[in-house]
Amino acid sequence: MANIREIQSRINSVRDTMKITNAMYMISSSKMTQAKKKLMDTEPYFYALQGEISRILRHLPELEHPFFDKRGKIPAEERKIGSIVVTADKGLAGAYNHNVVKLEEEILSRPGSHKLFVVGELGRHYFAKRGVEIDTNFQYTVQKPTMHRARDIAGALLEQFQSGDLDEIYIVYTRMENSVQSEAEVMKLLPLERSSFNEMKMPLNVYREEIDLYPSAEAVMDSIVPNYVTGMIYGCLVQAYASEHNARMMAMKSATDSAESLIHDLSVIYNRVRQAAITQEITEVCGGARAQQK
Repeated sequence: MANIREIQSRINSVRDTMKITNAMYMISSSKMTQAKKKLMDTEPYFYALQGEISRILRHLPELEHPFFDKRGKIPAEERKIGSIVVTADKGLAGAYNHNVVKLEEEILSRPGSHKLFVVGELGRHYFAKRGVEIDTNFQYTVQKPTMHRARDIAGALLEQFQSGDLDEIYIVYTRMENSVQSEAEVMKLLPLERSSFNEMKMPLNVYREEIDLYPSAEAVMDSIVPNYVTGMIYGCLVQAYASEHNARMMAMKSATDSAESLIHDLSVIYNRVRQAAITQEITEVCGGARAQQK
């Protein structure tokens, strides 16, 4: 059995670690709250864009536009597929990064030529080691997502889609269901699906007014769709950022609880060793006193 000094040293070490995990829990809690507020502040604008696209398609069902072109003539083996993969910059977030990487590996197993646009250092290192083609000019961090960053990402992806360098574009991210559950999912950004706008559910408080399509419906779509894609990417970045910190909160809470349990067990062992040492000292004193009496 370890001596008293070793047990006390280990208790102090675990207690110091528990302070760190508890501090990380508080930091992630604050960042998650800020991210959720930022998303709520911007959602109405993008709901409105989605609603206008839906109205245009409803009134002009015969409208043809490059952003809705599925390029069906290109066989599956020759299709160029791009994926935006949103991971964290570091670990200590439970299964958060593993779930995103697992979904992307399923996409990579499909036929076609794949190209990755990775947001987050951890995912970038993971796929680089496996020889997957990664856009090296696409260097973005997941910390503090902004509209400017989302616009830059959308601009790069839209340019490659319009030039024919990409036929399909997906984004793999983590959506936060509630305060205790997050779900990694794949969203198709381009080409746009008409059915997704037909089935869309708009909030009741979004105001609608009559619009004139000037100079043409195609020109209006040219303007609205890039902003819509930017909004979708921004929403995914914020959702992933909030989900990452939510996962880190849960991981740090679990680590803090484990540290408390370990300290309790070590304290019990410490008290037993201490009592045994005291008993041993008393026994030795009593034995010495008897020897002196004799």
